[in-house]
Amino acid sequence: MSKLKIYGVATNRTMRTIWLAKELGLDYELIETSSRDGSTKTPEYLAVNPNASVPAIQDGDLIIWESLAINHYLVNKHGGALAPKDDAEGGLALQWSFWAAGNVEMTALDILFNRMLLPEDERDAAVADGAEEKLAKPLAVLNGALADRDYLLGDRFTVADLNVAAIMSWVKMGRVDLSAHDNITAWLGRCLSRPAFVEARGG
Repeated sequence: MSKLKIYGVATNRTMRTIWLAKELGLDYELIETSSRDGSTKTPEYLAVNPNASVPAIQDGDLIIWESLAINHYLVNKHGGALAPKDDAEGGLALQWSFWAAGNVEMTALDILFNRMLLPEDERDAAVADGAEEKLAKPLAVLNGALADRDYLLGDRFTVADLNVAAIMSWVKMGRVDLSAHDNITAWLGRCLSRPAFVEARGG
């Protein structure tokens, strides 16, 4: 059986897939691919992902791109405690993954770019502050969902937590004030202290 190939680098969305692969104990090859060095636009990579984005995986003859879809595929294939135990959990895991992508991710990136990633003379504090205000509603939703449970699906860490926490890690990096959201703070601490996450981020 051919080794799983993961295309990307640990400093972008590929980290989510590397994190999951480490949680599952998968044997994989990381093929460093990034828009920064132009390697996402080579003919070889465009044959893998015509969107010229990362991550993508090749599992035998199967190629999948989009980080959250990749993670659901891998956890459903390999099973274990992180996988949904039934159709209801599978639906909820997808719900939370789509929710985070649709309600948190791009807003978190606006904050991160304008507080950290852009050169200082290109940052716009007003954009970052406005984005933080926009996050107030989804953060309240997530905080409420965690009011009576340690993890999104109950009492164990699953792919739902991994996908959402990976996106929420950008919120934390962007220095968003989470002081009014104790449940998120505790949950995010549990997720981001997992050895597989620390290893995926390079220690």
